[in-house]
Amino acid sequence: MTPAPSLDAVLSRIGETQAPLPMPAAVLIGLAALAAVTLQEIWLLARHVNTIAHEGAHAMVGSAVGRPVRRVTLRSNANGITEVGPGTVPGDVTIAVVGYLGPSAFGLGAAKLIELRHSVAVLWLTLILLAVLLATLRNLFGFVSVLVTGGLIYIIARYASVGAETVTAYGVSWFLLVSGVRVVLDHNSDAGDAAILARMTRIGPSIWVWLWLIGSVTALAVGGSLLV
Repeated sequence: MTPAPSLDAVLSRIGETQAPLPMPAAVLIGLAALAAVTLQEIWLLARHVNTIAHEGAHAMVGSAVGRPVRRVTLRSNANGITEVGPGTVPGDVTIAVVGYLGPSAFGLGAAKLIELRHSVAVLWLTLILLAVLLATLRNLFGFVSVLVTGGLIYIIARYASVGAETVTAYGVSWFLLVSGVRVVLDHNSDAGDAAILARMTRIGPSIWVWLWLIGSVTALAVGGSLLV
Protein backbone atom coordinates (compact mmCIF):
# COMPACT_ATOMS: atom_id res chain seq x y z
CA MET A 1 0.00 0.00 0.00
CA THR A 2 1.48 3.35 -1.06
CA PRO A 3 1.73 5.78 1.89
CA ALA A 4 -0.06 9.11 1.62
CA PRO A 5 2.19 12.02 0.63
CA SER A 6 3.23 14.42 3.37
CA LEU A 7 1.23 17.60 3.86
CA ASP A 8 4.25 19.66 2.77
CA ALA A 9 4.47 17.70 -0.46
CA VAL A 10 0.77 18.13 -1.10
CA LEU A 11 0.84 21.88 -0.42
CA SER A 12 3.87 22.31 -2.67
CA ARG A 13 1.68 21.26 -5.60
CA ILE A 14 -0.27 24.51 -5.29
CA GLY A 15 2.60 26.53 -6.72
CA GLU A 16 3.44 23.92 -9.35
CA THR A 17 1.84 23.50 -12.74
CA GLN A 18 -0.20 20.51 -13.84
CA ALA A 19 -0.70 19.32 -17.40
CA PRO A 20 -4.21 19.83 -18.79
CA LEU A 21 -6.32 16.81 -19.63
CA PRO A 22 -6.66 15.68 -23.24
CA MET A 23 -9.69 17.13 -24.99
CA PRO A 24 -11.67 13.82 -25.00
CA ALA A 25 -11.24 13.50 -21.23
CA ALA A 26 -12.25 17.13 -20.66
CA VAL A 27 -15.35 16.66 -22.82
CA LEU A 28 -16.24 13.45 -20.97
CA ILE A 29 -16.09 15.25 -17.63
CA GLY A 30 -18.27 17.99 -19.08
CA LEU A 31 -20.83 15.39 -20.15
CA ALA A 32 -20.75 13.91 -16.65
CA ALA A 33 -21.43 17.37 -15.21
CA LEU A 34 -24.30 17.78 -17.67
CA ALA A 35 -25.73 14.45 -16.51
CA ALA A 36 -25.50 15.56 -12.87
CA VAL A 37 -27.42 18.71 -13.74
CA THR A 38 -30.08 17.12 -15.97
CA LEU A 39 -30.81 13.82 -14.18
CA GLN A 40 -33.29 14.79 -11.48
CA GLU A 41 -32.23 12.07 -9.04
CA ILE A 42 -28.67 13.41 -9.02
CA TRP A 43 -29.66 17.06 -9.28
CA LEU A 44 -31.75 16.98 -6.10
CA LEU A 45 -28.50 16.45 -4.20
CA ALA A 46 -26.01 18.25 -6.46
CA ARG A 47 -28.04 21.48 -6.59
CA HIS A 48 -26.94 22.28 -3.03
CA VAL A 49 -23.42 22.93 -4.37
CA ASN A 50 -24.87 25.57 -6.68
CA THR A 51 -26.70 27.15 -3.73
CA ILE A 52 -23.45 27.28 -1.75
CA ALA A 53 -21.79 29.15 -4.64
CA HIS A 54 -24.84 31.43 -5.05
CA GLU A 55 -24.95 32.53 -1.43
CA GLY A 56 -21.17 32.62 -1.26
CA ALA A 57 -21.19 35.16 -4.10
CA HIS A 58 -23.67 37.34 -2.20
CA ALA A 59 -21.49 37.18 0.91
CA MET A 60 -18.22 37.81 -0.94
CA VAL A 61 -19.51 40.85 -2.79
CA GLY A 62 -21.24 42.11 0.35
CA SER A 63 -17.90 42.10 2.14
CA ALA A 64 -16.21 43.68 -0.90
CA VAL A 65 -18.58 46.67 -0.80
CA GLY A 66 -18.00 47.13 2.93
CA ARG A 67 -21.06 45.40 4.37
CA PRO A 68 -20.76 43.12 7.39
CA VAL A 69 -22.13 39.67 6.56
CA ARG A 70 -24.51 38.95 9.43
CA ARG A 71 -25.53 35.45 8.51
CA VAL A 72 -25.91 33.00 5.65
CA THR A 73 -28.65 30.38 5.70
CA LEU A 74 -28.73 27.34 3.41
CA ARG A 75 -31.99 25.40 3.43
CA SER A 76 -32.74 21.76 2.62
CA ASN A 77 -34.91 22.80 -0.36
CA ALA A 78 -31.78 24.33 -1.98
CA ASN A 79 -32.85 27.88 -1.27
CA GLY A 80 -30.76 30.27 0.77
CA ILE A 81 -30.51 33.76 2.14
CA THR A 82 -27.59 36.06 2.89
CA GLU A 83 -28.10 38.90 5.36
CA VAL A 84 -25.72 41.86 5.22
CA GLY A 85 -25.57 45.18 7.01
CA PRO A 86 -27.35 48.27 5.63
CA GLY A 87 -25.83 50.53 3.02
CA THR A 88 -26.45 52.40 -0.21
CA VAL A 89 -28.83 51.32 -2.97
CA PRO A 90 -26.02 50.73 -5.52
CA GLY A 91 -24.41 48.34 -3.06
CA ASP A 92 -27.73 46.58 -2.48
CA VAL A 93 -28.24 46.18 -6.23
CA THR A 94 -24.71 44.84 -6.73
CA ILE A 95 -25.10 42.29 -3.96
CA ALA A 96 -28.48 41.14 -5.28
CA VAL A 97 -27.31 40.84 -8.90
CA VAL A 98 -24.30 38.60 -8.29
CA GLY A 99 -26.08 35.63 -6.72
CA TYR A 100 -27.28 33.99 -9.92
CA LEU A 101 -24.00 34.85 -11.65
CA GLY A 102 -21.90 33.50 -8.77
CA PRO A 103 -21.71 29.79 -9.72
CA SER A 104 -20.90 30.68 -13.33
CA ALA A 105 -18.25 33.21 -12.25
CA PHE A 106 -16.61 30.72 -9.90
CA GLY A 107 -16.71 28.07 -12.62
CA LEU A 108 -15.16 30.46 -15.13
CA GLY A 109 -12.42 31.39 -12.66
CA ALA A 110 -11.67 27.71 -12.09
CA ALA A 111 -11.52 27.13 -15.85
CA LYS A 112 -9.01 29.96 -16.23
CA LEU A 113 -6.79 28.53 -13.48
CA ILE A 114 -6.96 25.13 -15.17
CA GLU A 115 -6.04 26.72 -18.50
CA LEU A 116 -3.06 28.30 -16.72
CA ARG A 117 -2.12 24.77 -15.51
CA HIS A 118 -3.02 25.36 -11.87
CA SER A 119 -5.64 22.65 -11.40
CA VAL A 120 -4.52 21.81 -7.85
CA ALA A 121 -4.86 25.48 -6.86
CA VAL A 122 -8.55 25.27 -7.83
CA LEU A 123 -9.18 22.74 -5.06
CA TRP A 124 -7.31 24.62 -2.33
CA LEU A 125 -8.84 27.96 -3.28
CA THR A 126 -12.27 26.30 -3.14
CA LEU A 127 -11.46 25.02 0.34
CA ILE A 128 -10.45 28.51 1.50
CA LEU A 129 -13.69 30.02 0.18
CA LEU A 130 -15.76 27.29 1.81
CA ALA A 131 -13.98 27.82 5.12
CA VAL A 132 -14.73 31.55 5.01
CA LEU A 133 -18.39 30.83 4.19
CA LEU A 134 -18.56 28.30 7.03
CA ALA A 135 -17.86 31.05 9.54
CA THR A 136 -20.97 32.96 8.41
CA LEU A 137 -23.44 30.07 8.58
CA ARG A 138 -26.06 30.06 11.32
CA ASN A 139 -28.16 26.96 10.62
CA LEU A 140 -27.35 23.27 10.98
CA PHE A 141 -28.21 22.20 7.42
CA GLY A 142 -26.02 24.91 5.93
CA PHE A 143 -23.15 24.05 8.24
CA VAL A 144 -23.35 20.34 7.42
CA SER A 145 -23.72 20.84 3.65
CA VAL A 146 -20.66 23.11 3.44
CA LEU A 147 -18.69 20.86 5.79
CA VAL A 148 -19.47 17.75 3.71
CA THR A 149 -18.65 19.52 0.44
CA GLY A 150 -15.39 20.85 1.82
CA GLY A 151 -14.55 17.51 3.40
CA LEU A 152 -14.86 15.67 0.11
CA ILE A 153 -12.67 18.19 -1.67
CA TYR A 154 -10.12 18.11 1.16
CA ILE A 155 -9.82 14.32 1.01
CA ILE A 156 -9.05 14.51 -2.70
CA ALA A 157 -6.70 17.49 -2.34
CA ARG A 158 -4.87 15.87 0.59
CA TYR A 159 -4.66 12.21 -0.36
CA ALA A 160 -5.33 11.78 -4.10
CA SER A 161 -2.83 11.76 -6.93
CA VAL A 162 -2.20 14.83 -9.05
CA GLY A 163 -4.17 13.21 -11.85
CA ALA A 164 -7.22 12.71 -9.62
CA GLU A 165 -6.93 16.29 -8.37
CA THR A 166 -6.88 17.56 -11.94
CA VAL A 167 -9.97 15.54 -12.86
CA THR A 168 -11.76 16.88 -9.79
CA ALA A 169 -10.85 20.47 -10.66
CA TYR A 170 -12.31 19.98 -14.12
CA GLY A 171 -15.44 18.50 -12.55
CA VAL A 172 -15.85 21.44 -10.20
CA SER A 173 -15.49 23.94 -13.03
CA TRP A 174 -17.82 22.14 -15.43
CA PHE A 175 -20.48 21.60 -12.78
CA LEU A 176 -20.56 25.24 -11.71
CA LEU A 177 -20.72 26.42 -15.32
CA VAL A 178 -23.52 24.07 -16.34
CA SER A 179 -25.54 24.34 -13.13
CA GLY A 180 -25.40 28.12 -13.35
CA VAL A 181 -27.45 27.98 -16.54
CA ARG A 182 -29.93 25.41 -15.22
CA VAL A 183 -30.76 27.32 -12.04
CA VAL A 184 -31.45 30.54 -13.95
CA LEU A 185 -33.78 28.65 -16.28
CA ASP A 186 -35.46 26.80 -13.41
CA HIS A 187 -36.12 29.84 -11.24
CA ASN A 188 -36.82 32.23 -14.10
CA SER A 189 -38.89 35.28 -13.11
CA ASP A 190 -39.89 33.55 -9.85
CA ALA A 191 -36.35 34.10 -8.55
CA GLY A 192 -36.39 35.90 -5.22
CA ASP A 193 -33.42 38.05 -6.22
CA ALA A 194 -35.31 39.23 -9.32
CA ALA A 195 -38.22 40.42 -7.18
CA ILE A 196 -35.83 42.21 -4.81
CA LEU A 197 -34.08 43.93 -7.72
CA ALA A 198 -37.40 44.91 -9.27
CA ARG A 199 -38.45 46.63 -6.03
CA MET A 200 -35.15 48.48 -5.75
CA THR A 201 -34.79 49.55 -9.39
CA ARG A 202 -38.30 49.38 -10.89
CA ILE A 203 -36.81 47.20 -13.63
CA GLY A 204 -38.98 44.13 -14.24
CA PRO A 205 -37.87 40.69 -13.00
CA SER A 206 -37.68 39.31 -16.54
CA ILE A 207 -34.93 41.80 -17.44
CA TRP A 208 -32.77 40.53 -14.59
CA VAL A 209 -33.42 36.93 -15.60
CA TRP A 210 -32.27 37.71 -19.14
CA LEU A 211 -29.14 39.36 -17.72
CA TRP A 212 -28.37 36.27 -15.65
CA LEU A 213 -29.09 33.93 -18.54
CA ILE A 214 -26.83 35.85 -20.92
CA GLY A 215 -24.10 35.96 -18.28
CA SER A 216 -24.30 32.28 -17.37
CA VAL A 217 -24.46 31.08 -20.99
CA THR A 218 -21.50 33.32 -21.90
CA ALA A 219 -19.52 31.96 -18.94
CA LEU A 220 -20.32 28.40 -20.06
CA ALA A 221 -19.18 29.11 -23.61
CA VAL A 222 -15.96 30.84 -22.54
CA GLY A 223 -15.21 28.43 -19.72
CA GLY A 224 -15.90 25.43 -21.91
CA SER A 225 -13.46 26.71 -24.54
CA LEU A 226 -10.80 27.07 -21.83
CA LEU A 227 -11.36 23.54 -20.57
CA VAL A 228 -11.22 21.80 -23.94
